[in-house]
Amino acid sequence: VILKLAPEMIVGEPIELANGLSTIAGSWIGGGANQTAMKEIFEVKDKIFSSMIVVDVVVANIWMGFLLYGANISDKLDLRLKADNRAIKELRDNVQNYRSSIERIPTTTNVFVMMAFAFGGVAFAHWAAGEIVPFMKNYEETLVRIGLQSLVSSFFWLIVISTTIGLILSFTRARKLEGVGASRWGSVFIYVLVATIGMKMNILEIFNNLGLFAIGFIWMLVHVILLLVVAKIIRAPFFFVAVGSQANVGGAASAPIVAAAFSPALAPVGVLMAVLGYALGTYGALLCQYLMAWVAGG
Repeated sequence: VILKLAPEMIVGEPIELANGLSTIAGSWIGGGANQTAMKEIFEVKDKIFSSMIVVDVVVANIWMGFLLYGANISDKLDLRLKADNRAIKELRDNVQNYRSSIERIPTTTNVFVMMAFAFGGVAFAHWAAGEIVPFMKNYEETLVRIGLQSLVSSFFWLIVISTTIGLILSFTRARKLEGVGASRWGSVFIYVLVATIGMKMNILEIFNNLGLFAIGFIWMLVHVILLLVVAKIIRAPFFFVAVGSQANVGGAASAPIVAAAFSPALAPVGVLMAVLGYALGTYGALLCQYLMAWVAGG
């Protein structure tokens, strides 16, 4: 749309923009970790990446403002959506009961076990990536030709394997570590990651490529319209619209904030939704990049 109406607003090679926009896709499907993964996998230049971060932060936070306002008038919005918000009250009670059943004061052993799972999983992912990449390089020409060059990136396999380990552990007794603050520790590292990403941001760079802002707003508009239409059809309470949206667009750093605006007891729901976004973010962003590269002729 932007290329048709105002091509002069877009600066840069199409394939470079596709790679850069994949970082926004990673952020808006998952979060900062997925965004970083896309940057490393597609070797996005810092200059382009800084512009993408500005688009990500500005557009996402404008939408978050609307969500927080919506949380204050959620009853009115639920009436418009013809939604039954009794499910939210039941969810709030269930979350409170579950947290109280597993919550306990963490011991030194608990902390070391959490660290063992976290760093042990990442160490295994590093080792496995080191074994897989040399094998994939034997087929590098074929993979590049069919657009799957990311499979020869060690960072790609690091993210995929780490994510898979986390998903597998969520079905084991390890999930009870949530009771001793596993998600809180995770949030600390997420904030460190977000701060690291932010240090690459140059807010003035966006004025050199205003078309990216237009693309960001179009993406967000499509996201919002789809959410509201589906919510209207299935009569979903606005809580699920707001938290589900922020879990994707904002990630684990801000989804709990939006959830807590409805009820402090519902903050963990925001974390859980965001974790699901992280699990799917890398795969979804890769798919987006392949589609954009195909459109760009790359």
